Amino acid sequence: MKKIKIEIDGNVRELQVPDSELLIETLRERFGLLGTKYSCLEGDCGVCTVLVGTKNVLSCLILTADCDGEKITTIEGLATAGQPHPLQRSFIEKGAIQCGFCTPGMILAAKSLLDKQPHPSDVEIARALDGNLCRCTGYVKIIDAVREAAGKIDK
Repeated sequence: MKKIKIEIDGNVRELQVPDSELLIETLRERFGLLGTKYSCLEGDCGVCTVLVGTKNVLSCLILTADCDGEKITTIEGLATAGQPHPLQRSFIEKGAIQCGFCTPGMILAAKSLLDKQPHPSDVEIARALDGNLCRCTGYVKIIDAVREAAGKIDK
């Protein structure tokens, strides 16, 4: 067991975690943050993506104990004052959501990109989303949604 202190969606938490507990387990099972999805548990699909600092991380591949002192953002923490983040709105408006299973990971990977590169090209967007699999939409609407959100965030 290890005692850690982490910030999750703006809330500082102190907890004891087993050395083997994955971040996805902590988020879902301890804190009820169900937007972070279980899927492959091998780092192949991206549905468990969260932000650690500004870096997108696969929560199925990182131990919670290794997140001591880190700031973690989940899809639930992206909204501000109850209002969806521009990326969340863009995904809805552009029809980039179908079943929604991959959406949290896609949005957080896009957020990581836009934090570093506010005016990405379509190639940069596609590269940033590489590793986030969607079996419904075909990616064109997803890239459109990220591009549109970039324009809204910039204003």
